[in-house]
Amino acid sequence: MRSKLTGIVLGVLAAVGSTTFVWAAEAGAPIDQTFFWVTVMTAGFGMAIASAMAAIAQSKAISAALDGMARQPNAAGRIQTAMIIGLALIESLAIYVLLIAMILLFANPFSGIIVGAQ
Repeated sequence: MRSKLTGIVLGVLAAVGSTTFVWAAEAGAPIDQTFFWVTVMTAGFGMAIASAMAAIAQSKAISAALDGMARQPNAAGRIQTAMIIGLALIESLAIYVLLIAMILLFANPFSGIIVGAQ
């Protein structure tokens, strides 16, 4: 378990650390183009991490529900109902990250602050 957690943490740190290459733009690149690519990279990494974590959480929830149904077949209906509600809540977190990513990509609430500060 510890080595799996270490691998996940190192993978996330590598993904986040690789975004620094975006800042190494050419000297002649305008700041709004650099800001756009940083925004794209941030939204992409955020959605990838959120999707991965939601998939892991959903697999654990389904595994636990199936284990509970195998142990208590009489409670299968209640366990299934609770599992479906839990899966909907887990998936809503990934949808919230998608919403934030779309806001960053299309509305760009910080572009006036960053690009205007030339």
